[in-house]
Amino acid sequence: MPHTTQLYQHVPETRWPIVYSPRYNITFMGLEKLHPFDAGKWGKVISFLKEEKLLSDGMLVEAREASDEDLLVVHTRRYLNELKFLFERVEGISRATIVDLDAHQGNGHERDFMGDKRVYIMDVYNRHIYPGDRFAKQAIRRKVELEWGTEDDEYLDKVERNLQKALQEHLPDVVVYNAGTDILEGDRLGGLSISPQVRPRPEGVPILMVTSGGYQKRTARIIADSILNLYSLGLIGSESPSVSAQNSDTPLLPPEVP
Repeated sequence: MPHTTQLYQHVPETRWPIVYSPRYNITFMGLEKLHPFDAGKWGKVISFLKEEKLLSDGMLVEAREASDEDLLVVHTRRYLNELKFLFERVEGISRATIVDLDAHQGNGHERDFMGDKRVYIMDVYNRHIYPGDRFAKQAIRRKVELEWGTEDDEYLDKVERNLQKALQEHLPDVVVYNAGTDILEGDRLGGLSISPQVRPRPEGVPILMVTSGGYQKRTARIIADSILNLYSLGLIGSESPSVSAQNSDTPLLPPEVP
């Protein structure tokens, strides 16, 4: 019997490649404010971008949550913790590179893709902090371990040199960029000293950027500025209409013509 799902949807060209849902923002009777991680930063990012007149609600793509039935189409229950949808559901994707620039070692995806030759992992992290997962490190194809307090010049040099070599060793169909902001100066858990202006990026390869760690209150503003920077470089939104003269809650989809 064919599997029916609500997971996939047609995305009009007027939508931008920014996936967001209000459910991303976590609250628990105000206790989330006591944690260094800003669990509501995604909503703040969207608010900043609306204030800048960059986008409206109608230009966002809202993610739909996969049900257990959806996941069981390609996984056993025992296997549900490993996410390999990319190759089985996205046409034209057979090779991927994960560029993990979060300050912490990405041991989760490293364990998930251990031994999978389709996935090349480049991980740049503070070698002195959590998790220090030696087993997971076996999955890293290009490992860049940093010292406490690494600053812009050294960081950018190491990232760009290793990124170039990574793309030469494994030319991917897509790069998954884990954009952790815990690398920034002042983040006590990340232990590095990088300024928000540092923005390495690969050329000529589609990029899926996901937000990650970041334990300062300014994190949301920095993420919003990064998206504004992508717009200024013409990397997103080049075909989308301006929202400067429209209400931020008004969808910018053209009316259907009978």
